[in-house]
Amino acid sequence: MICSVKQFSPMTTAGSEIFLRPKSRSPIQQSLLLPSLLIEKPKRSSISVQKPLHVSMVGDSNGGFGFLKARRSSIQCEAYEADRSEPIETNIELPKAEGPSEAAKKLKIGIYFAMWWALNVVFNIYNKKVLNAYPYPWLTSTLSLACGSLIMLISWATRIAEAPKTDFEFWKALFPVAVAHTIGHVAATVSMSKVAVSFTHIIKSGEPAFSVLVSRFLLGESFPMPVYLSLIPIIGGCSLAALTELNFNMIGFMGAMISNLAFVFRNIFSKRGMKGKSVSGMNYYACLSILSLVILTPFAIAVEGPQMWAAGWEKAFPQLGSQLLWWMVAQSVFYHLYNQVSYMSLDEISPLTFSVGNTMKRISVIVSSIIIFHTPVQPVNALGAAIAVFGTFIYSQVSPLSSI
Repeated sequence: MICSVKQFSPMTTAGSEIFLRPKSRSPIQQSLLLPSLLIEKPKRSSISVQKPLHVSMVGDSNGGFGFLKARRSSIQCEAYEADRSEPIETNIELPKAEGPSEAAKKLKIGIYFAMWWALNVVFNIYNKKVLNAYPYPWLTSTLSLACGSLIMLISWATRIAEAPKTDFEFWKALFPVAVAHTIGHVAATVSMSKVAVSFTHIIKSGEPAFSVLVSRFLLGESFPMPVYLSLIPIIGGCSLAALTELNFNMIGFMGAMISNLAFVFRNIFSKRGMKGKSVSGMNYYACLSILSLVILTPFAIAVEGPQMWAAGWEKAFPQLGSQLLWWMVAQSVFYHLYNQVSYMSLDEISPLTFSVGNTMKRISVIVSSIIIFHTPVQPVNALGAAIAVFGTFIYSQVSPLSSI
């Protein structure tokens, strides 16, 4: 504190130098009644501080104004010149709340990624086995959504998982997302019922190209040149893989393309409609599954129907027995689990890291399906797949859409 003080005192102080200035005294004549008392005119002096002072402490030994309480208590005042004072530190860091260590966080993310890829590989294997023996993709898609919805409803009822707090606005915003998710899910399942799993995922690796094209021509968004350049290996690699595919099927090819387009719109609707919604990734996907099931069920009955399902069951069950039932249950459970883990991992990582992980997931599915199902692959076909996946990886690094 910088101050200039004037006070009644017998001395004058200037900074660190002290000068005594005696004042003239004018004694008053003694009183006749009180001859022993000498009454003098009050002495007046001042402290004139020429240099600014810092007062470091004012108080007494009791920490307060003790002269109101005791006669002998004193006021202690210490001061020093401003030009000799030490600077006050202002960069004081408050202790931060302790959180999980960086190593523990990385381990958690690594576990999520490993589970995500492993569950996705297992789902694709069982899904393809079911479709080879029981080729009804609309029913298969419905069962996978029904199984996930049932799991989450039981979890909420038993309070294993906390039920989300939703309202009409939440479901209204979720509806277009669910429509796009339903179309993409069914289209991908139809594709895998007609062609190899590896071929479906090679075509689905071209989803970034659809993201850019839809955003550019329908939404009017523009992108930097590296984004457009990253589409060249994606489109070229998918085209090369499709032209050299030994088991090419137009329905399978179109199913994968429609799935790409539907999932692009799902991402757009999700980005626009779910802003400000505080629902965890696990519960968000659970609500999405329930609403998609409600949308899909009547269409599955209309397209295939109970009669076709019964006829297919009578043909497939005698050959495989309860193994077919196990395959159907497994593909349904693993479909929900891998999607649930993927949404849970999105809560822990950035969307860009999630996009890179999704690209690596396709590599694991393509390689594992080729090994398990002994899919014949020509060198040119493998080269096209590698180029497409590499282009997808480059896209995830340079595109702003990968952060959606």
